[in-house]
Amino acid sequence: MGAKNLTPTATEFILVGLSNDRNTQILLFVIILLMYIFILVGNLGVIVLVRLDSHLHTPMYFFLSHLSGVEISFVTTNVPQMLTHLLIGRAELSLIHCALQMYMSLSLGSVEAILLGVMAYDRYLAICHPLVYTTAMRKWRQFQLASACWLACFIIAAICVGITFQHPFCGSCCINHFVCEIPVVLKLACDDTYITESVIVMFAAVVIVGPFSVILTSYGLILISVLQIRSVSGLRKAFSTCGSHLLAVIMFYGTTTLNYIIPQAGKSADYDKQIAMFYLVVTPLLNPLIYTLRNKDVREAVAKVLQRRGL
Repeated sequence: MGAKNLTPTATEFILVGLSNDRNTQILLFVIILLMYIFILVGNLGVIVLVRLDSHLHTPMYFFLSHLSGVEISFVTTNVPQMLTHLLIGRAELSLIHCALQMYMSLSLGSVEAILLGVMAYDRYLAICHPLVYTTAMRKWRQFQLASACWLACFIIAAICVGITFQHPFCGSCCINHFVCEIPVVLKLACDDTYITESVIVMFAAVVIVGPFSVILTSYGLILISVLQIRSVSGLRKAFSTCGSHLLAVIMFYGTTTLNYIIPQAGKSADYDKQIAMFYLVVTPLLNPLIYTLRNKDVREAVAKVLQRRGL
């Protein structure tokens, strides 16, 4: 430990990336670039659709458009850098660049987590309390909930990144990852990180477990209410409305919980990368498909827009 303390504090990180093989890097570049384009087109399409169709000017689609905006910002924080590193074949980041990327990723990922909880609460009010839904979810309330998500998450991210970079990083700061994330960066700290890790797990529990508890409670109450519906069409509509959201919740919360809350002792060296690849790229790609292909209102809105354009 004494020898380690004599090592100068590192000024940059070297990202190992997804592969060291040049042919594999080029192949991954093409695949991820195509996925990135589809993510941008899909999520921008959802935002434009919600804006254009007056039938989608409801709280559910207001929050959905926010979710799509978060997805676009989230992938743009990470994917262009990943593509650049795959193209040039190496990845070096200064501490400041790494901290900024970590801050934006953590902020936007947290906003997504809490937004999913807000969307579940919105579905609960719509299905279980339809008579008070319009009043409870008026435009000012929608704005308050969305603003609270953004503000709280950016404050939490600032605290987590701040305490992470208070540690000195020594020696060869080679990160077996393709982006800067707190769990992998903390492994390179020279001193004891127990308190920092505990604080981060606590905030992760607030951001992940808190909204997830709201989601479970909301859907539990929805399930009870739905089972009391005698109409087959009513049952079908309720399950259709909530099914897409539940699928998005399972994909996002499952992977983030594995990376930020569950201990990773004994996991493979590439475990962090495999999990991160799913919630950084795959989930933002699938979300627009989940919400459009499984949603009758969105499909009808798409048809109307295409008809207006003569298609």
